[in-house]
Amino acid sequence: MIKDTGMIMAENTREIVLDTLLEMERSRIYSNQMIKAVLDKYDYLEGQEKRFIKRLAEGCVERKIELDYVLNLYSSVPVSRMKPLIRCLLRMGVYQILYMDGVPDSAACNEAVKLAGQRKFTNLKGFVNGLLRRVVSQKGQIPLPDAATEPLQYLAVKYSMPEWIVQMWVTEYGWEQTQELLKHLLAIHPVTIRFAQWVTDEERKEYIGVWQQRGIRVTRSKALDYAYYLEGVEGVAGLKGYEEGAFLVQDVSSMLCVEAAQLKEGDQVMDVCAAPGGKALLAAQKAAHVLARDVSWQKVERIRENARRMGLEEKLTLEVWDAAQTEESRIESADVVFMDVPCSGLGVLGKKRDIKYHVTPESLESLIKLQRQIVEGSWRYVKPGGVLMYSTCTINRQENEEMCSWISGHFPF
Repeated sequence: MIKDTGMIMAENTREIVLDTLLEMERSRIYSNQMIKAVLDKYDYLEGQEKRFIKRLAEGCVERKIELDYVLNLYSSVPVSRMKPLIRCLLRMGVYQILYMDGVPDSAACNEAVKLAGQRKFTNLKGFVNGLLRRVVSQKGQIPLPDAATEPLQYLAVKYSMPEWIVQMWVTEYGWEQTQELLKHLLAIHPVTIRFAQWVTDEERKEYIGVWQQRGIRVTRSKALDYAYYLEGVEGVAGLKGYEEGAFLVQDVSSMLCVEAAQLKEGDQVMDVCAAPGGKALLAAQKAAHVLARDVSWQKVERIRENARRMGLEEKLTLEVWDAAQTEESRIESADVVFMDVPCSGLGVLGKKRDIKYHVTPESLESLIKLQRQIVEGSWRYVKPGGVLMYSTCTINRQENEEMCSWISGHFPF
């Protein structure tokens, strides 16, 4: 790392990415949290440097299965037996060679060799250089597994998805739809925001105009007129309107859950698994009152922070509560209960790129058990004639369609 001499010095962006990847290997922090923290730490860097850090770090995480496959094709040492620093360094090199056209192949190789030397792996500089040069020489003709004889492995490598997840989706959705899904998850996903209800059309145009002057591409959602997609933004906290509570980061799918509930002005709402609070805060704009709960103070404080910024504290009650436990005094108290249960998260892989490496068939079973416990603990809060809005952010029939069938078969919905 660069020593603090009291002067502002240019950082080695590749070294920042290397340290980020190593920390994720050591601590198993989710990549979206880790990369955000790194970008916040180095907020003084130029926008181009921050975009490079974000692209390279996210790419190495997202494409890890493919990168390791390529390395194993040309390396005399399996990836699993490499030193963690060398493994991360080589993944960075291969990703730049294969996916970052703006980076010369020579720079990807030379900078990796230089970093290996700086990090006391001088004896492996030749290994790093030779392996990356081999990948460069094969660029454009690296063989993938045979799609005809090894179709699952072909999709797993091509789209960098664990083979068991590919198998599950092929069984549930078929080959064609699975391939479209895998392709979409690797596409670039912009930041999605929604404007607060109090923002006028004129103010909205003013905010968007200021953002566009900073080089940010802004596109209105076709699904909801208050939702917008932002591309080319490093962080939203520095955007005009953020501190005033003019907008909130939230996926359109999350907004649609609230719209589907058809809330009325006098409705009483409960959100039993509310963090980070997007649904609860949107519901608070539409209903009389929202009781938002989650299982820990840390999660509840995330909601409070946004509620304070959005000026919605008076319409929210925030509590720590385990949704699997029934509070008798709250039975039949809510017109609408939002139940966005903990899930495998396979539907948000485009933004949380390493979820696929943490989920296992065994963890899926545990999640389904927990989901049922939450339903059993919280369904009675719904008034007769009210709405239970069950939702997940995953793509898995066991957690979605089959769970809804189980709910309607066991409870009066």
